[in-house]
Amino acid sequence: MAISNITRKDVAFIYLSLSEADKQKLKDSTILVTGFAGSLGYSLLHFFAEYGEQLGIKKVYGIDNYMFGKPKWVERISKQTLFDLRELDIITCELEFCSNADLIFHMASLASPVYYRQYPIETIDADVTGLRRLLDFYKDRPLKGFLFYSSSEVYGDPAYIPTPENYWGNVNTCGPRACYDESKRFGETLCYNFARRYQMQITVVRPFNNYGPGMRINDQRAVADFAKAVIDNEDIIIYSDGKPTRTFDYIPDATVGYIKCALYGQFDVFNIGSDSPELTILQLAELYRKIGRDLFGYSGSIDFKIHSDKDYLNDNPKRRCPDITKSKQLLNYDPQIHIEEGIKRYLQYLEECDRSEFEW
Repeated sequence: MAISNITRKDVAFIYLSLSEADKQKLKDSTILVTGFAGSLGYSLLHFFAEYGEQLGIKKVYGIDNYMFGKPKWVERISKQTLFDLRELDIITCELEFCSNADLIFHMASLASPVYYRQYPIETIDADVTGLRRLLDFYKDRPLKGFLFYSSSEVYGDPAYIPTPENYWGNVNTCGPRACYDESKRFGETLCYNFARRYQMQITVVRPFNNYGPGMRINDQRAVADFAKAVIDNEDIIIYSDGKPTRTFDYIPDATVGYIKCALYGQFDVFNIGSDSPELTILQLAELYRKIGRDLFGYSGSIDFKIHSDKDYLNDNPKRRCPDITKSKQLLNYDPQIHIEEGIKRYLQYLEECDRSEFEW
């Protein structure tokens, strides 16, 4: 199936949002993306597929173990000679085939709370062992940049909203979410120490609540659950009291920030996300219902239920909103796609593409 109209629109947005200096830094790059088949990899790889030649990118390598299946879009992307995408496990695979990579995007991990609670050891392995193997392999090689995808979950249930990068966090080390929260925190510590000892150009990014094309519809995060309900014309189910608040960042919008982070060229930590509006989960559900009704005549209601996962709400932060002052000042990053426009695009994408592209 050809690239969707929404995805083509999204990657054009990414291209236009990058500065000429950003584009010049991408020129002649050889890129490695780990975990490329996940929700964040979709926009990044489609951007390279559409604009890689124009940007002068030499090669894009990819590593993914397809833990939950191989998305159909990977087959389409793989046909381009720019890409060398392999089914490998970052914990054990040989890296010699991508030894000439000079721009690394390490996003391999499990980001959905339902799934990382089911696979806690695998989550830790990707964030710690996989990261350590990459750092060891590339520490003496010339790099333009190395980006580690951490998470806003390193803040736990924060004492400060909006939350700045210099907040150290409020995290339970022995709870059901700790496998993700703490492995990301330790991953950041690895990056910090490798950057100091080997002068590696490592940057850490903390994504805040991304959603959009490439996210599997049965991901079991609220943004995907609500989208599935609208597309299937079923009731939207909320597995809490609907009062926790979040800000949400459309994935292609966030991808602009991730590329800028990868090209930053020195150690630092950046929040990437939207700093407004901060919505309750109920308000988010109401937005999905309204936009679904306007687009497709969606007729479902909003219901509250208890999730079958007994740990679903354990250590769930009450609020999540980033302070992105630093990203604005040092990266010239400022999210552009408002939540209503992002939800609209996400639902249109799901409506127009092959369903097998976004289901496990």
